Amino acid sequence: MKDILGQAIHDYHHGQTAHKLWINNQYGPKEEMPVEAYFRDEDDMPDMEWLALNECRGEVLDIGAGAGSHALVLQERGFDVSALEISSLAADVMQARGVKKVIVADVFKYDEHRYDTLLLLMNGIGIAGSLPTVNTFLERAKLLLNKGGQLLFDSSDIAYLYDGKLPDNGKYYGELNYQYEYKGQKTDWFPWLYIDEKTLEAIVTEAGWDMEVLLEDEFQQYLVRLTLKTS
Repeated sequence: MKDILGQAIHDYHHGQTAHKLWINNQYGPKEEMPVEAYFRDEDDMPDMEWLALNECRGEVLDIGAGAGSHALVLQERGFDVSALEISSLAADVMQARGVKKVIVADVFKYDEHRYDTLLLLMNGIGIAGSLPTVNTFLERAKLLLNKGGQLLFDSSDIAYLYDGKLPDNGKYYGELNYQYEYKGQKTDWFPWLYIDEKTLEAIVTEAGWDMEVLLEDEFQQYLVRLTLKTS
């Protein structure tokens, strides 16, 4: 797949802001993704991200780190944080911005080190793409966490998109497909997951995790902490 998001992040960092990054979806008109959102500083982060950063402990792996904004905040606070990103262009930007530890890898294949906190923000669990793949990710997370470690991520219930009439097509309503568009180029369609709290809790409980909701807002967005059951 073309690294369109990475290219947009790379261009923005180098002052090339003439083109917009668009996200095509299959439920409505395309939407602009403001690239500057990947470069926001701590003061511009929403409460959910503030709380997630405040809840980090020990050695941290920032998964899907984008332009490295969260990793930079943690680094400034004295954390030993590594920023993992599948995009080499985004990784170059993170290094240029001063992130000390940058890893270019697919989290579903990476197993080089163990951490005390795995952090996934901006609907980070969306990388699972589907409900079954949440289990795949949770198994990978077990390999990446130290004993007593935690997994922090946010998601949201998008039932509101359907005006109370959830689709009856045998597919979970939070399993969506998106496509990035930038400078006249498009990626392939890719899956992205939004998962409601009740569905998530059933999955993680079955997989051997405890789930704590740290924050939820009026837009059905929420932040959770997962820890492995001890008994």
